[in-house]
Amino acid sequence: MSTLWTPSGERPVRRQPEPGGKRDEPPGGATPPGAGGEADEAELRRQMEEMRARLADAPAEVVVANHAYGLFQLAALHLSLERPQLDQARLAIDALGYLVEGLGPRLGEAADDLKAGLAQLRLAYVQVQAAQRAGGAETSC
Repeated sequence: MSTLWTPSGERPVRRQPEPGGKRDEPPGGATPPGAGGEADEAELRRQMEEMRARLADAPAEVVVANHAYGLFQLAALHLSLERPQLDQARLAIDALGYLVEGLGPRLGEAADDLKAGLAQLRLAYVQVQAAQRAGGAETSC
């Protein structure tokens, strides 16, 4: 049985058998590389423990800032699509805003960069929104 790490602790994850009792098998019945059963489970547990130890060693401000950068990238992605997804971008921008404005200097060295990035995203959002409205007005004439 595998486990999944969540902020509230380890959670067991059981694989559900397919109806009929067969598991997914590669074509031709070949065994995929690394499908060694218990040895792979032990290696996976070792790797998970290693990742948890590295995460525990990292200052929380660095981990939270990394998540904030991920939100920045998510918002920028939705704004830069050929057909920008403003609702999706707005959610990511708002989430980033709650982190940056709510935590402020507690984000450490990244705080100023994240604050500047948030301002850039908000400006880009307004510009993309205006461009979409202008484009929609042209096509309705």
